[in-house]
Amino acid sequence: MLPPMTIKGFHIYRGMLDLAFQRALVAEIRMLALAAPFYSPITPTGKPMSVRMTSAGRVGWITDRRGYRYQDHHPDGIKWPDIPKSVMDIWATVSGVQREPDCCLVNYYGEGARMGLHQDKDEGNFDWPVVSISLGDEGLFRMGNVSRGGKTESIWLQSGDVVVMGGDARLAHHGVDRIRFGSSRLLSHAGRINLTLRVVA
Repeated sequence: MLPPMTIKGFHIYRGMLDLAFQRALVAEIRMLALAAPFYSPITPTGKPMSVRMTSAGRVGWITDRRGYRYQDHHPDGIKWPDIPKSVMDIWATVSGVQREPDCCLVNYYGEGARMGLHQDKDEGNFDWPVVSISLGDEGLFRMGNVSRGGKTESIWLQSGDVVVMGGDARLAHHGVDRIRFGSSRLLSHAGRINLTLRVVA
C-alpha cells in the first residue's frame, strides 16, 4: 500500500482498492441493502437530503424531524446488518487503532446529489478517526477547517480511494460538492457510494 496523500490533515489513499475488490464490495452492499433498504432522509428542519442512505453495524446514523443521532435500528424498525468483514479489514489497515467501528453509514449519490460542508460530531468521543471509502462515480470532495469559513481545498475522489479523518482533521468541515455522474462503470446505474466508518461511543 502506497503512503497517503495528505491535504489539510486528511489522509487520502489513492486507488487503495483494486477493481476486483470494489466489485466484490458492491455485491456485499447490495446484500446489505436488501436487509436494510436505502431510504431518503430529511434534516431536522424538514429539508430532504439529496443522498439516499442506510447503515450497518451496532448502530446507524439517522436524521429526521427529531434530530441527528445514532440508533440501533433502521427507520422501518429493522435491525441493522453487520458491517461486512471486507470493510472491517479496510478499517484495520488504515485507521491506526485497535477499536472496531460501531457504524458503517452508506450514502448513495445519484445524479445531482451533493453533501454540504459539515462536521462529523454526533459521536461520543472524537479521539477515534473516521474512515471513508469511495465507490463508483468521482466525487468532488471539499476539505475545510474546524471552524466555519476560511480557505478550503478540493480533490476529485475516485472509485477505490480511501480517506482517513483523524487528529486535527477529525472535526474539520468537509463535503461533496458534486459528482461526475456516469464517470465510472462500477455501478450498473451509475452514481457514487460512500461508506463512512465511525466509532460512536
